[in-house]
Formats: sequence, C-alpha cells, structure tokens
Amino acid sequence: MCTPSFVDEAMRKKIAVYGAAFRKASSSPFGSADEIGMLNLVDADSRQAIISRADAGKMFDLAVDHFVGMPGWFRAGDPGYQIWMTHTPGGERCDDVMRVGPQQNKLVSYSGDAVSMYTHCGTHVDALNHFGYDGEIFNHWSADRDLGSRHWRVAGADKHPPVIARGVLFDVAGLLGVDMLPPSYGIGADDLKNCLKHQGATLRPGDVAMIRTGRMRVWPDHEQYLPNPPGLNREGAQFLAEAGAITIGADNHTLEQNPSADPENWQVVHTYLLAEAGVPIMEMVNLEDLAKEQIFEFAFFGACIKFRGATGAPMRPVAMPLRADRA
Repeated sequence: MCTPSFVDEAMRKKIAVYGAAFRKASSSPFGSADEIGMLNLVDADSRQAIISRADAGKMFDLAVDHFVGMPGWFRAGDPGYQIWMTHTPGGERCDDVMRVGPQQNKLVSYSGDAVSMYTHCGTHVDALNHFGYDGEIFNHWSADRDLGSRHWRVAGADKHPPVIARGVLFDVAGLLGVDMLPPSYGIGADDLKNCLKHQGATLRPGDVAMIRTGRMRVWPDHEQYLPNPPGLNREGAQFLAEAGAITIGADNHTLEQNPSADPENWQVVHTYLLAEAGVPIMEMVNLEDLAKEQIFEFAFFGACIKFRGATGAPMRPVAMPLRADRA
C-alpha cells in the first residue's frame, strides 16, 4: 500500500510501520529504549493544540461499566470480572475487625470491596507486550530476556502516558446504512476511506482512530455481542497505521474481524498493530453516542490504570466535541 498523501517524508520517518518487515517485530523509530511506540507522537504541542479546541460543555463517556457476568474475552479460560464485599456495616458490628468497639461500629458504617478480573476486561488498552512474533515484541524486547516471573519488565500498561489527542470516529455501520455490521465482516481500507469521505472528516498523523461496528448496540447480551465479531482486517489496520494513528480502538471485544481471514495467524491484526506498527489497541469502546450525534472528529482523553508490566489495563476514555470557532 502506498504512503497516504497527507504523510510527508519527515513524518514517515516517525511512523514505525514504514520500517516493518512482514511478521517480524519492528524497531522503534524513537530509539532502542522505546516502550510506547506511536504514542511518542503525543507531545506538549499536540496536547495543547487539541485542548484549545475542546468544547467542555459536552462530554461523551466512551467506557462500559464493569459488573459480574459482563461479556468479554474469556474463551481461553481467563477469569471474568468478580467483585465481593470485604467490609459491611453489619459485618463490622459483628466482627469488629478494626477493634474499635460496638459504639463506634454502630456510628461508623464501613463498606469496602475487592475486585478480580482479566486485565483485558471491559473498556481497556492492549499494551505493546500483549502480542508479538516468535517470542519478540515491538522494538525487539524479548520474552527470553525481558519477561520475569510476575510480568513483563518492559512495554506494559504502566508505561502508557495519559493520551490527550485528536480523535476520529469511523462509523462503518453508519456508512453502510445498518445498525450493526454482519458477523465476521472485515473492515478494509476502502471502508475507512469511504467513511472519511462520507463524514467529511480527515485523519492525520497523531490521531486516535475509533471504529464503530454497531456491536455496542446489543451490549451486554452475550449471545449477540460476542460471536464472530465484525472488525478490522489487516488491510484496514495497515491503512490506519500508515496514516500515523497512535491508538486504534473499536466497539467490539476483539478490534479485529473474527474468525481471522488468515489461516496462518489467528490474531493477524493484533500482531500487526502491536508488533510491527507499534500501535496500542483499545477494545469495547462505547461509540454509540458519538455516532448518534455525528461527532466524527473530537478531542480524546484517556488514561489506563498503571498496572506494572501488564499486557492490558482498564481505561476510562472520554471525548469532547471540537469548537466550531476554532480551525
């Protein structure tokens, strides 16, 4: 695929995928110590530029809530979301775990809880150490050298900076005039280009790209939300990566088309974006309100939990419209 016309030669040198080899972990254009890939394009100037255009009068919450029994990627046996009480007012009166006596336990009603979950549960980021090739992840960090007994020592969710950037919605379901794309529909480059044209939107290096398939319309119904999700194919992922997207997300639980159209790679888009392109991923992003109000370009704000070395972490992303009085 040729270089998008809006990516000049200077920017091309900063986009990791242009130095990629097929099915090989890429070197980072940001140096041998880099652990965040294309997120390096976020800097003080880009943050200030988008903040100056954000209309804080309205905010879109792009996250789903976590609850017991929620849909997610659990087919490989990973644990689902669980929450349980560790302290209750009645329990404290009975057990007096703080050893403060019955009068204080009657006066002070203490509640507390704990959670357990797979780190790729709910609205979340996939860090660059989530998938790679032949034991290597982006920038040639190695499982043999850089993976400890507890977690990766590099490229984890804790290294992700808060992302303040321009966002672009690709409402593919809206483009095709359907509530939800058909099962296993592969979103390719033409779909994405046609979205931009149809929406009158532009995609620029440093943008966050969000793909709407319509699957969030049936959230949280397991039987409708999870099976055979439509999503990006490799060609579509390549178009976004070569355009300089810093994060790519979607409203489904896989980002990519499933089952994979590649008989040799069951996670063809994940491995491409994370290991070759250095582009983190977001999944289970609620894009319905943005699409309903046709907010196709917006200010994106998101920060994941800093789980050290984790391959994924929950995120609470928000979007704000761009002010019409600013270019």
